[in-house]
This record gives sequence, structure tokens and C-alpha cells, in this order.
Amino acid sequence: MRILHTMLRVTNLERSVAFYCEVLGMHELRRHDYPEGRFTLAFVGYQAEAEGAVLELTHNWDTDHYTLGDAFGHIAIEVDDAATACAAVRARGGKVVREAGPMKHGTTVIAFVEDPDGYKIEFIQRGTAG
Repeated sequence: MRILHTMLRVTNLERSVAFYCEVLGMHELRRHDYPEGRFTLAFVGYQAEAEGAVLELTHNWDTDHYTLGDAFGHIAIEVDDAATACAAVRARGGKVVREAGPMKHGTTVIAFVEDPDGYKIEFIQRGTAG
């Protein structure tokens, strides 16, 4: 068994695909409209679905708002340098919500950015996990 994908409901598919692809550097892997169900699925990731887990962005055509709730935490992405990754996100118009630095009560260097729908993405700096 392996994890295939994580699904996120998004309010504007084009805006979300642009964020994950243009700001975070993922690739759109596939997309399919389901007119009968009034939704579209777009899959994005850093590698092919056969090689690793990806994100499924679900756009329900008739929904323009979601309540994120407090159970979901974040998506984690390993980066070479968290501060450099934050600077790149900021330069591409993305939102950094926690600058790079050691996590509270630890030595792992982390940072957080936020996607257009408010989902948090954690950058974990390679080689700093303690």
C-alpha cells in the first residue's frame, strides 16, 4: 500500500493550479471535468502519480466558499533551504505566514506559506530534523 493523493476543495481552480504550479513549482498532471456532478478534478505534484503522492484539487462548480475547520493541519514539503523557499514564494506573489526558523521546542527548520484558499503548506529544511 501507499498514499496516492490528498484532496483539497478549492474555490477557484485556475487560481489554485497557478499557485501550486507557478508559486510552488509543481506540475499539473491531469484534469477532468465531471459535468453531471458539476465538479472538476485537477492533480498536481512534483512527480508522476506512479512515483509519489500528489494533490487532488477538487473544484465544485457551485461552491464559492469552504470552512476549513480545525482538524486539518497542513501539507509538508521538504526544501533545501526554508528561507530561500520563502523568498521564492514571496517573489512569485505567494503569502508567507511563518518565516523560516527552528520549530518551537526543537531544531528542525520550518516555515509556513498559505495557498489561495487558506490551506497551510509547511516547508521543512532538509537535514535539520532533530
